[in-house]
Amino acid sequence: MDATPELILATRVRDQLKANKQAVFEDFNAHGHVGQLLTRLRRAVDNALTEAWRGLGLPAHSALVAVGGYGRGELFPYSDVDVLLLLPSEPDQDTTERLEKFISLCWDLGLEIGSAVRTVDDCIRESRQDVTIQTSLLEARLLTGNRALFTELQARYQADLDPRAFFQAKLLEMRQRHAKYQDTPYSLEPNSKESPGGLRDLQVILWMTKAAGLGDSWKELFERDLLSEREAQELARNERLLKTIRARLHLVAGRRQDVLVFDLQTALAEAFGYRQNNNKRASEQLMRRYYWAAKAVTQLNIVLLLNIEAMLFPSESKVTRVINERFVERQGMLEITSDDLYEREPHAILETFLVYERTPGVKGLSPRTLRGLYNARTVMDAGWRNDPENRRLFLAIVQEPQGITHALRLMNQTSVLGRYLINFRRIVGQMQHDLFHVYTVDQHILMVVRNMRRFAIVEHTHEFPFCSQLMATFDRPWVLWVAALFHDIAKGRGGDHSKLGTADARRFCKQHGIGREDADLIAWLVEHHLTMSHVAQKQDLTDADVIHAFARVVGTERYLTALYLLTVADIRGTSPKVWNAWKGKLLEDLYRITLRVLGGARVDPHSLWAQRRDDTIAQLRLKAFDPELGKPLWAQLDVAFFLRHDARDIAWLTRHLYNKVDSPMPVVKARLSPAGEGLQVAVYVKDQPDVFARICGYFERKSFSIQEAKIHTTRHGYALDTFQVTDPGISSDASGNYRDIIALVEHELAERLQQQAALPEPTQGRLSRQSRSFPIKPRVDLRADERGQYYLLSLSANDRTGLLYAISRVLAKHRISVHTARINTLGERVEDVFLVDGSRLASDNKLQLQLEQDLLAALAI
Repeated sequence: MDATPELILATRVRDQLKANKQAVFEDFNAHGHVGQLLTRLRRAVDNALTEAWRGLGLPAHSALVAVGGYGRGELFPYSDVDVLLLLPSEPDQDTTERLEKFISLCWDLGLEIGSAVRTVDDCIRESRQDVTIQTSLLEARLLTGNRALFTELQARYQADLDPRAFFQAKLLEMRQRHAKYQDTPYSLEPNSKESPGGLRDLQVILWMTKAAGLGDSWKELFERDLLSEREAQELARNERLLKTIRARLHLVAGRRQDVLVFDLQTALAEAFGYRQNNNKRASEQLMRRYYWAAKAVTQLNIVLLLNIEAMLFPSESKVTRVINERFVERQGMLEITSDDLYEREPHAILETFLVYERTPGVKGLSPRTLRGLYNARTVMDAGWRNDPENRRLFLAIVQEPQGITHALRLMNQTSVLGRYLINFRRIVGQMQHDLFHVYTVDQHILMVVRNMRRFAIVEHTHEFPFCSQLMATFDRPWVLWVAALFHDIAKGRGGDHSKLGTADARRFCKQHGIGREDADLIAWLVEHHLTMSHVAQKQDLTDADVIHAFARVVGTERYLTALYLLTVADIRGTSPKVWNAWKGKLLEDLYRITLRVLGGARVDPHSLWAQRRDDTIAQLRLKAFDPELGKPLWAQLDVAFFLRHDARDIAWLTRHLYNKVDSPMPVVKARLSPAGEGLQVAVYVKDQPDVFARICGYFERKSFSIQEAKIHTTRHGYALDTFQVTDPGISSDASGNYRDIIALVEHELAERLQQQAALPEPTQGRLSRQSRSFPIKPRVDLRADERGQYYLLSLSANDRTGLLYAISRVLAKHRISVHTARINTLGERVEDVFLVDGSRLASDNKLQLQLEQDLLAALAI
């Protein structure tokens, strides 16, 4: 069968387009000129579409028009090709069929075509109703066909366009888009096109200025005094980088891909020539460059938006409030009184933020002030940093009782903070691939400052009442803000960031004349900012030796309180996923018992047991329960049980188990967790080595996450285990749902324990993209305690569904009983600690080795 003319045309045009695109890609990979790539791709597609249009003999009175990004003259490797099929009137049957053949042919050419068939009237009517269509027509470009018709469209479009309404619509659209990306350019997987600071922000500015007749290039905006020459050059440079990133991302993915997903970050970085070094992955180096560009775009974007708004909506009110000879307040914005203020008076740079904090009614910085700070970067040198007056001003900023969080964020946004604290500049835009931080280091630090500041603000006392109570009586709280600024400032340098950061903090305190007492506390907090978290989440808080050792580290109530507040703020500043009520309870418990030790209280086992027993009796009496009824159960519980459970838990267990001490059937009881999140589940059953694994297997299948497990064996051979579990699918206030779940857990888990079926094989749970892209090396550490009675088993690995069951199954296989389990999930990473029975391990080195090997296999991804 002979080929049709359409098929011959499609084959010829497709082959030519494919060859042209391949040549363009090869040239780009060799030389990296993104401007040439976008222009040459656009030309290749222009030629293909024009040849197809003419080859199909479309009516001479119609026109083929490029719109959107393609109309702008830029085409990324796998972007959509948007075209308008412009007609003088509604199409007849013949024209409709020809247009359908043209669209079909475009798809045959391998183009992601986006098309619309409209008359000029249609275009004007729909652009009035939809700002997206209005925007696409703003960049319309004739490819072929009726030029007079296209000229008519342009004339009517321009006459109909209202620059002020267009500005407001695009500004709203931008704010909505930014909100979708949490108003930050610092996402770990940013969208190179749509995220704040991405290419779309630059395009929006040029759309606004083009619509207003102010120009459609950075050069033209400079000529219109909307930009300085330096700002125009900076925008052009960052735009070029963002375009290069997006283009290479398309080529690395082999498809349209604008999000810098973890899976592609390493390959993309290597395409840029980055290689892993001792301190940073290749991807971290590229992403830091991206964040710096996005930050600069965000900063200049704000200046330009405010300038364009001022030109389109000139204010009739010229009222200003004079603050001093350097600053005025104009419409709620802080404005410098002369463009060269910062060059003439460099002290005014930091004074800007102090005035911002101290002036009621000021809600931001004016375009003039932002531009002045941006152009004063060369002033902020070593001499400026070492100036005594600037040191006084910076200390005053952090000591100010109001506005510190907003001031520091503004200082970071304008790059002043990194130019004053030179080591802070090193961590701006630095990613953390530790699988639990979801912010760059600088954003995490400022989040920690913000969290601690909220402890001091009355309106936020409901969030963390105990922290707010402590903060209310904490003298000179500004030392906490300084410690927060330095606690992670040495990340990414290599070595212990706590030690390196401590040296930075001491240097800062000395340079700024901070007294010995406060300087010592600041430096100590930086050095020990991980200590309390480690003790609370990985050590046995019922062990008197652990508590005494921690008390010796903190030394005083002020140090303990400061470390507790910093630790809560720090954990909450890593990721929304990391903090939970159970971690909060562990930290508060450690704080309270350490405070008792610092106050002279005894925490030896006997005194703690006596106190716990008396507290339990008091709790039972509150429930109108006779404590005498609990004695048969208590006779089977040793001192260790009373030390490891608080009085409320023991009272709860006593009320439910007092008449089931020798129960032949498993007993399962559950309740809403006293910690405030999830469930507390108690299991009472005749002991056997695989009980822990069976329970873990049940919770895995029900998608519960185990936060902590307390494992105890009674004197007469029963397992009395309690678990703190959470269900990510149910909110903490869904008490109605939890009542149903409690009943289900109690019934199903008891039934499963009674069946005694063989342990099923663990499932290989799905890993997140972040875990797949940045896996951590599994670690197993097995060490005997001082008496050799127990072994401490520490594990770290990527988190996944079913991991805890896989671990417990290995322990059951080797008949290793679990005494306690401390489950610590940090985002996408787990760091679990188990205290296991050492009776078999102590005398069998081969068993120890085999256990470690089997656990490593279970942890592997």
